Amino acid sequence: MEAKIRAKLEELRGGLQADGGDMEVVSITGPNVLLRLKGACSGCPHATMTVKMGIQRILREQVDSAIVVEQA
Repeated sequence: MEAKIRAKLEELRGGLQADGGDMEVVSITGPNVLLRLKGACSGCPHATMTVKMGIQRILREQVDSAIVVEQA
């Protein structure tokens, strides 16, 4: 599952980079993903929504419904 998560996160990075941000995978332990937002995303007031309603939602829909994404 980790390989699928990493592949999908790599696809999603392009959207963040287009807005001047980026993300770094801190750890993946089973279905638990810990991300660090960087660049413009690190100080954005919408960062939590990006992680939960964006990244987590997509990973749950396309990889595994048990995935939980947290922000470092």
